[in-house]
Amino acid sequence: MDVTARARYGSGTTRWVALLRGVNVNGITITSADLASLFRDRGYQDVRTVLASGNVVFTSDGSAGALKTDIEQALRDRFGYDAWIVLVQHEDLASIVDGFPFDSTEDRHDYVVFGSDEDALDDLLADLELDESVERVARGSGVVYWSCPKGSSTDTAFARRAGAARFKRTTTTRNANTLRKLL
Repeated sequence: MDVTARARYGSGTTRWVALLRGVNVNGITITSADLASLFRDRGYQDVRTVLASGNVVFTSDGSAGALKTDIEQALRDRFGYDAWIVLVQHEDLASIVDGFPFDSTEDRHDYVVFGSDEDALDDLLADLELDESVERVARGSGVVYWSCPKGSSTDTAFARRAGAARFKRTTTTRNANTLRKLL
């Protein structure tokens, strides 16, 4: 955290990004206002939602494990769905975005798959046979970077693997453009 952020949030407070899985898809609809209200009601500070896809930036002095448990339970209680989130420290997000290893081009979508379990991220890549002329993947710290042609983000080999039910509780994917808006 830089000096300005420490002055604003205090040295014991951390800026977090909560990435919710499965919000505003498959019949699970949560407005940004309701989502922000839930976080404020839980006592989190400086709450800001970004887009309508389950992205919340907030500050708290809680530990990652306690925050994850609290937020997931609050989402379940208030919105009645089996909620899972991935938490990322805000200061780490810039490094993740800056670390994207592939060249961005107009005809491609760049994604980052976040995981709350390193083993699950490793499993995403295990024995995966890719056509590198179509899509590229690379492992990063707590993430998997993925680039694919526009219009193919649901039907490539990696997309099918990432969409498997076994990864539902531990991973969530964000477009690089969305991540820049969270910074």
